Amino acid sequence: MTSSAAPAFVHLRLHSEFSIVDGIARIDDAVARAAKDGQPALALTDLANLFGMVKFYKAARGKGVKPVVGCDVWIENPSDRDKPARLLLLVKSRAGYGRLCELLTQAYLTNKFRGRAELKREWLALPGATDGLIALSGAMAGDVGQALLNGNADAAEKAARGWAALFPD
Repeated sequence: MTSSAAPAFVHLRLHSEFSIVDGIARIDDAVARAAKDGQPALALTDLANLFGMVKFYKAARGKGVKPVVGCDVWIENPSDRDKPARLLLLVKSRAGYGRLCELLTQAYLTNKFRGRAELKREWLALPGATDGLIALSGAMAGDVGQALLNGNADAAEKAARGWAALFPD
């Protein structure tokens, strides 16, 4: 008889001190805590930047925790620029890392609004634009979450299906 280990918790949304707007966790402390808790992996997903990625990668590898690189991004809301949505993008390959860097650079260079670098949804619809990336909803700050908070299940389903089409599998 074989025993199956209980699934381990992996934190996939962590904003560090490099998440200038809303992060306070220090990378070294977060990695040490993940190792102490027996987490096999940990994701760093600062808001709209990858500034802490190298420090995080080295710290996680040094503690035996698999580093997962990602970013919490702003998605432009063309109907109300003051209310962008959020989306969490995780890297699953070298190509995905490169694509995430390209998307963030494009947002900072061509689509800043009130100091926020915002991705345009249509950028993600281009051929190969999401290759190597995994998307998670922006929680309650994403368009799916906002629709649910407003009691609009149809809009939430439409938004979720839209994201699923852009990020197949």
